[in-house]
Amino acid sequence: MQRHYLGLTAAVAALGMAASLSGCGTGSAAGDVTLKLVAADYGNSAANSSKKYWDELARNFEASHKGIKVDVNVYSWKDVDRKVAEMVKKGQAPDIAQIGAYADYAKAGKLYSADDMLAIRTQANFLPRLADAGQYNQTQYGLPFVASTRLLFYNKKYFSKAGLAAPKTWDDIRDDAVVLKQRGVTYPFALPLGQEESQAETMMWLLSGGGGYTDDVGSYDIDSPENVKTFDWLKANLVDKGLVGPVAPGKLDRAQAFDAFTSGKVGMLNGHPTLMQEAEQKGVQVGMVPLPGINGPTEGSMGVADWIMGFKQNNHREAIGKFFDYMFEDKNVVAFADEYDLLPVTDSASEVMETDAKHKPLRKFLEALPNSEFYPVGKTSWARTSELIKQNIGKAVEPGGSPAGVLAEIARGAAAAEDAE
Repeated sequence: MQRHYLGLTAAVAALGMAASLSGCGTGSAAGDVTLKLVAADYGNSAANSSKKYWDELARNFEASHKGIKVDVNVYSWKDVDRKVAEMVKKGQAPDIAQIGAYADYAKAGKLYSADDMLAIRTQANFLPRLADAGQYNQTQYGLPFVASTRLLFYNKKYFSKAGLAAPKTWDDIRDDAVVLKQRGVTYPFALPLGQEESQAETMMWLLSGGGGYTDDVGSYDIDSPENVKTFDWLKANLVDKGLVGPVAPGKLDRAQAFDAFTSGKVGMLNGHPTLMQEAEQKGVQVGMVPLPGINGPTEGSMGVADWIMGFKQNNHREAIGKFFDYMFEDKNVVAFADEYDLLPVTDSASEVMETDAKHKPLRKFLEALPNSEFYPVGKTSWARTSELIKQNIGKAVEPGGSPAGVLAEIARGAAAAEDAE
């Protein structure tokens, strides 16, 4: 999939002008500027806090961009979205925010578009699926910061001892889980549909069943026949057969499931790159395959992206654009992705990681990223819809539960949230 910017980039380059397109026009063109940057912390301790990355990036940027300073503030993921919302409400919006969602701010007219800020070469370098996911009303406001994809993880030691091959289909998952249960594995297949991040687990299963949260034109389609069939299968073939472990899926959070996997209590589960490293550090031999589907491996995985954006309030468009053009250089994109076992969001940085031997463990995730499907984050109704999924989807596989009924209830809530926009 090629974007229209690529042809334009070539034309401009032929004229020898591509390097100077960022920040043309008005907005902080003269005098010293201090950019206020708020970002999320991807670390789990002071030793690997994201603040180290941002502080070094800011110092290096300032050294090559005289007259522009960057004031960095990093908050935990629990707090960062709320902090930015409070700042915006008080009329003290940061210039740059690296957070989980952008659509509400784009709808309110508070953000610069990518066209307003970025050099063409920077904008054209985003992976197309990610650039598309950053659009609100067909205009890109959300710049992808980092991404990850999901694969099915399995405990290679358990599979080898049981003489099992890696699953390719749903029936393989069920049959392998039966054997693992017989051999005493606590969670033959861990199915976290608790409130922590069940919107992710749900989307993975919907995609592998040929469905998803939206239809081909981007409208919600949560209770589609394909989605109902997927949860009917999950309930009948994994949950009702006692193949998902001692904790009911609706009570099992992702963190619990991941901890159980790294402790050697799980045979299979859907996972992301960080889990791979954590499991191997604890001696768990990890196998990874594309998400199994009804008749074979799923062609497209689920992707997740976090976003960075530029706010208009302080009229620092040009300086923001220069910072983004610098930030999205390969060395900076790769450095952050490498630190936290995440995936780069640009074509060129992806190529760097794909050809570097030290990133070999991430290659399966990198291969899955270009064809991944993302949450419908361009909808301002998505935040409410996501909460409805997290609060209710576990009920679909409870004893006596109705997948069709639960999905229909979520669909009605999504439609109401959409109508309220």
